[in-house]
Amino acid sequence: MSPEIFDRLSLLSEPLRVRMLRLLEREELGVGELARVVQVSQPTVSRHLKQLHQGGFVVRRKAGTASLFRMHCDGLDPAARALWELVRGEVEQEARDSSSQFAEDLRRLSSVLAQRAVDSGALFRRLGSRWDGVRRELFGEAYVAPAVAAMLPDDLVIADLGCGTGATLPLLAPVAGRLIGLDREAAMLAVARQRTSGMDNVELIEGLLDDLPIPGRTVDVALCQLVLHHVADLPPVFREVARVLVEGGRFVIVDMVEHDRVDLQATMGHQHPGFSRETIAALAESTGLSLRRWQVLPPDPDAQGPGLFVAVLRPGA
Repeated sequence: MSPEIFDRLSLLSEPLRVRMLRLLEREELGVGELARVVQVSQPTVSRHLKQLHQGGFVVRRKAGTASLFRMHCDGLDPAARALWELVRGEVEQEARDSSSQFAEDLRRLSSVLAQRAVDSGALFRRLGSRWDGVRRELFGEAYVAPAVAAMLPDDLVIADLGCGTGATLPLLAPVAGRLIGLDREAAMLAVARQRTSGMDNVELIEGLLDDLPIPGRTVDVALCQLVLHHVADLPPVFREVARVLVEGGRFVIVDMVEHDRVDLQATMGHQHPGFSRETIAALAESTGLSLRRWQVLPPDPDAQGPGLFVAVLRPGA
């Protein structure tokens, strides 16, 4: 007989641990919640949870600074599962008596779960600035861009100039009337074509930024993301964008702020060490555009390059 069976028998020989497992099979709970249900101290609950976790019966999930526990239902091996089902069956028989401790546990569990809704406001106040991390852990950040894009009118003609492999195109396609992806590299466009397969409103064009193969006054929004620092001669690009924009259209630029990272010019082929607000404003004014918005973006803690800005230019003064 495997020694593991004795360890499991020892774990499930303690009534309090069995009560906790029965609750965690039903709900994911924190230490404080479990303590309120089983009516013992939090250190006692933590000690038993540690033993159950080491024995493979429960799993732990971090939620900000808190830890939540649940029974490892899908991860139990057949022997452990069979032993638990045997113990649980005996417990459920006893729980039919409404005066038993096991029946009382379920009543207290219902009360604790109801209290969660009441405590939601207090939860947000308690988490404060940590809430962003909790939400990011639960949901990630991929929903942000589609949510922002959904605020755009759905009949816009958008041109992603220097679209590269088309990473942004799938985000914009659902909210654009017509979406143009332009790049000078056929290899880049081949990847973009795979990414946008089945998106009927996307048109991919091979072309140059200073000689756009796009009719004049047909584009509502021209987007240029992390492209302009690769272009040596910028005024022709700005003039071409001004030509294709409709009246009231927007030229949106995302690029690097001015920096002193000379290594990027040597290793990455950058033609410009970022841009200042004054440089973008001067380029706009000299080509029939005007700078309407300039914002330095919050730095990404995982990014290794210079900081970024977003600028919005419009035709006219």
